[in-house]
Parts: sequence; structure tokens; C-alpha cells
Amino acid sequence: MSAKQVKAAAIQLEAKAGDVAANLELVEAWCRSAISQGATLIALPEFFTSRIVFDESVFESVLPVDNEAVDLLRALAQQYACSIGGSMLIADGDDIYNRYHLFEPSGDVHTHDKDLPTMWENAFYAPGNDDGCLHTELGKVGAAVCWELIRTQTVKRLSDKVDVMMTGSHWWTLPDNWGALFTKLTAATRQYNRYLCENAPVELSRLLRVPVVHANHCGHFETVSTCLPGTIRGLRFRSEFVGCAQIVDGDGKVLASRAAAEGEGLVLANIELGKRGAPQPLGDCFWIPSLPWLLKLSWVQDRAWSRSYYRREGRQLGLASAAQRLNR
Repeated sequence: MSAKQVKAAAIQLEAKAGDVAANLELVEAWCRSAISQGATLIALPEFFTSRIVFDESVFESVLPVDNEAVDLLRALAQQYACSIGGSMLIADGDDIYNRYHLFEPSGDVHTHDKDLPTMWENAFYAPGNDDGCLHTELGKVGAAVCWELIRTQTVKRLSDKVDVMMTGSHWWTLPDNWGALFTKLTAATRQYNRYLCENAPVELSRLLRVPVVHANHCGHFETVSTCLPGTIRGLRFRSEFVGCAQIVDGDGKVLASRAAAEGEGLVLANIELGKRGAPQPLGDCFWIPSLPWLLKLSWVQDRAWSRSYYRREGRQLGLASAAQRLNR
């Protein structure tokens, strides 16, 4: 497509666990703020309808395909001639998906299901199976969320196919309540994890050679993690989201960003849609960056117990919630 400039916004959200109505009020307010400042392309975080912690209220936030969040964002996109994207937990058929939605001014809605749940997210939804390339009025928009940004398979399925990336994260850091010794021993990993989150949109832009609009969560939370497979008995996990909503141009330059410490808010920048050159080649590795052993261990261990929980209980809890909402 020929080069086109748009004003983009990336929203940093402090969402509540399980309170869809309250979170949608926040989302609407920030979208309207972005629109009032001239934004026509707006990124919401992954899981903008509820942060994902191991709590029964989060299962109750699973929505049917047609729901109040879809109605709200479709209406905003149509009323203000803008495009809005973000993900939420959706019950579709016999499974639940972390489904990214992109709403267009025409009323059309495009979707992408996240390919692999991250760590304890496996308790809430199943893997998706699509390329994340959305054909829209703006052009070819790539959709990816959180750790999809640091996997080579994401780049390979979108390379040379998109003009802009719409992304969002729900990226947390290491726990701060596992004792002084753990905190001391993992200080370098904690710092590197934050770097991974902050740098992921930049690296994705450099690899695909397109601009990236990246939303994120902020704030503190508590949950359960490191459970034994087949149980929900584990360690209390107190942490915070890394934040760093940002907008990156097609050369990997950060045009605007917002640190987690700044709290909720948004960043705005003008971006030029389209590729800035040939995409960068990738090897056969699974991860784009090198991951520390602790993050690799957490990926495997949390995936094991939470996948087991999804099969036993999580899937049915989410499906029941979505069905109940349909009957209201």
C-alpha cells in the first residue's frame, strides 16, 4: 500500500480482576481521551476486560462472542471513524480463547486468537491457530499479544505480510514476596524481564520493518503460582505489571512511551504505515531473545499445572460464565 500517516494511541490500563463493567468504563474513558486528541488508531492491552490472576472472578469475566465489550468498541469505532484493538477472553464453541479484536469505522470486526497461553494463563484459555494478519481499510494489520512478540513463529507468519502491528501485553515481573534471598538472587533476572517487555515492540518492529502500537497493564496484584500439576496448591505470588505502553516506528525508534510508575494513561504519536525495508531473517530458535533459566522454568512449570486445571475445571467455569451472560 502507499505510505499513509495516522495518529496512533497506546493505552496503559490498571484493570480490575473480574469486573468487566468497571474495566469497560475505564476503557471507554481512555478511548474517548485518545479520540479527543486526534487518534484514529487505538491500542488497548491484552485482557482489557479483566487482568488475569488465579481468582474465580476472572473465570466469570469470560464473555460470549457477542458481548458488551464488542458492542462498546464497535460503536466507538463507528461513531468516531477510528480503529480500536485489544484482547479479551471469549468462549467460542467448546473452548475459550484469548481473542484480539480490531474494530473498524465500517463496523467490521477482525480477530486473532493468541497462539500459546503464557504460564498460568493456560488455566483460562486454549491455544489459537491463525496467522494474525487482518485485512482492513487501513491495510494489512498484524495482531499479536504479550509473549507472541518474542517468539520466532510470530515473525515468520507475519513477515512481509503486514503494514503495521497492533499489539498489547499483560506482562508481569517476578514476585516480591518470596523472601530477601530470592529477591537478591533473582535481581538480574528481574531487571532482564523488564527489559524484555520494554524492548519486545522495538525488536518486533526491527524484524518486521513496520510500526508497532503497543498497549500494556500497570499496577500491583496477587495470585497463586508454581502449583503442583493437578492441584491449585502453590505459592502466593505478589507482583506488578511491567507497563511501558509505547509506539514504535518502522525503524525501531520509540516515538512515545509510558513507564509503569506513571500509572494509567496513554501515549500518542504519528506513524507512517507500511514496510520500511526488507524484513530481517530469523533462525530456527523458538524464542527471539535469550531467556534466563528461571523464565524458561516458569514457562514449563506453570504451563503444566495450569493446563491441567483448564482441562479439569477452568474451561467449564469460563464456558458457564459466558452462557450465563447470554441468558441475562
